Amino acid sequence: MPRISPVTGRYVTVDVDDIQYKVFYLENGSGQPLVCQHTAGCHNHQWRGLLEDEEVTRDHRVIAYDLPRHGKSDPPENKEWWKEEYRLTADHYTKFIVALCDELELDQPIFMGSSFGGNVALQLALRYPDRFRAVIPVEGADYSPGFYLDWWQHPHANAAQVCASGVWDLMAPQSPEADRWKTWFYYTQGSEAFKGDLYFYSVDHDLRDKLDQIDGERCPVVMLTGTYDYLTTPDDGRRTADHIKNAHFIEMEDIGHFPMSENHEVFRRYLLQALERIGSRSATAQA
Repeated sequence: MPRISPVTGRYVTVDVDDIQYKVFYLENGSGQPLVCQHTAGCHNHQWRGLLEDEEVTRDHRVIAYDLPRHGKSDPPENKEWWKEEYRLTADHYTKFIVALCDELELDQPIFMGSSFGGNVALQLALRYPDRFRAVIPVEGADYSPGFYLDWWQHPHANAAQVCASGVWDLMAPQSPEADRWKTWFYYTQGSEAFKGDLYFYSVDHDLRDKLDQIDGERCPVVMLTGTYDYLTTPDDGRRTADHIKNAHFIEMEDIGHFPMSENHEVFRRYLLQALERIGSRSATAQA
């Protein structure tokens, strides 16, 4: 890579249910839009390896945004957000993503999200199948209970360190040490939003009785799950894909819950498989 990265950053104004958000996003590349959602309590830095991946950006316009309240995206502009507890819901989350894609004038983007972003990818396939060329749920599943915990923000704890250290053992031990520490560092910066994100992840998201309503022919679904992810296990991902019509599951060996930041070089191999599968299916459908 050149000393000056080709990745650029911008702000876009997004309106959802009469509430305005100033949203920061990074992008690089051209071609098929690939929209990337970071994990809970984090930000778009997780996708830097992908944004600078010349093979991927040669054919894809990679866009990685900060969800409102995360990274460089502010809380709502025209709402007294500090007067209520932040709890992200599937309804708002999916509306926001569609509104963001509309503001960026993206035609049939591929959506990829990890962890709670992987779960919302499934929600998008269910709620807005005609808006996306395909979805790639990374470390996602139909149901992810048990992670909405009060001690993430207990007054006797250092929230930044608790949130960061709480995700350490979700990474594969053979992932590069420097990249694991970078992932840890990213999480020290997003502790205020983490618990509210986990409300969606472990409480509001539950598709166990709706997977048969997702049509993987109408909106292709390619699921990716790391072998070392004990939070959303490969069995969880495989089971979820098995209940979705025409969905495909890929287990990623030697990687954990944060594949794009803990070991991009391993992750990219599996992502390229997913993108190739989506491309071949689209070519077959057009023929």
